[in-house]
Amino acid sequence: MNGKIFDIQKFCTSDGPGIRTTVFFKGCPLHCLWCHNPESQSSERQVMFYADKCRGCGKCKNADDSFVCYNDARRVCGKTVTVDEVTREVLRDKVFYETSGGGVTLSGGEPLYQADFALEILKRARKNGIRTAIETCGFAPKEKLRQIAEYTDLFLFDVKETDAQLHQSFTGVDNVLILENLRLIDSLGKDIILRCPIVPGCNARTEHYKGIAELANSLASVKGIEIEPYHSLGEGKNVALGNESRVFRTLTAEEIEDILVTVRKYTDVPVSKS
Repeated sequence: MNGKIFDIQKFCTSDGPGIRTTVFFKGCPLHCLWCHNPESQSSERQVMFYADKCRGCGKCKNADDSFVCYNDARRVCGKTVTVDEVTREVLRDKVFYETSGGGVTLSGGEPLYQADFALEILKRARKNGIRTAIETCGFAPKEKLRQIAEYTDLFLFDVKETDAQLHQSFTGVDNVLILENLRLIDSLGKDIILRCPIVPGCNARTEHYKGIAELANSLASVKGIEIEPYHSLGEGKNVALGNESRVFRTLTAEEIEDILVTVRKYTDVPVSKS
C-alpha cells in the first residue's frame, strides 16, 4: 500500500514519550490560519522556492522525480512511499524506543486523512513491538477512527478552538465531529494528551482557556494538556509555497505563564508548555 508523506524525523522528543520517529503525512482536511506546516495541507507534491537562497545558477533540474538545487533554494515537498519503506525506517531505531519508552508517532498534515495507510503502519509497528501515537485534529469518519484506535497507544489530540463558530472561521470546519471523535477515543479508554495551539488575534482569550480545562475535566482518559504558543515557522514556508503570508504576534514569556496559570485554575489535569 502507498501513501504520501513529506518527512520522517528521527530522535524526536516532543511527539510523545521517549525517543520517537515521527512520520509526517501530507494532506489535511483543515486549513488553519496559523498552520506552521503549510506544506502539509495539500496532498499534492509541491516545490518550495526560497528566493533569498537562489543564485540564478540555472542548474536546477529534475532527477528521479525530485528537484536538485545546489543552493537549496528549491525544495521538493511530498513523496509517495510504501508501508514497507516507512516500516523499515521506523525499525532502524527500535533499540532507542526500547531504552527510552518511545516509539513511532504519525503526524502531519493529518494521518487520518490517509486512514488506511496509517492503519497499516500502526499494525506493522504493533507487530514489531513498537508503541504508537497519533497527532490528529480529529476530523475523520468514526469507523476509521475506531480501526485506528485499536492499534494506537496514545492520541495527541489538537484542540484548536473550543467555540464551534470560531473553529469554523479559523480552520474551515466546525468542531462538532471533532469533539464527538474525542469523546469516542475517551470511551475506548485510550490515553489522550490535549494539544492546544494559542495564537494572538485568534484563540488567545480567557474563555478558550477555560473551555480547554472544562473539556479535559469532562473526559476520563486525558493525561495532560499541552499549551503550544504560536511560532512563526510557517510564515516563511507560506512565502516559499506562493501562498498568502499570514503573520501573527508571538506570545511573551509572561503571557505564556499567565495562560498556564489560567488553565490550571480550572482543572487538576497536568498543564505544561509544549
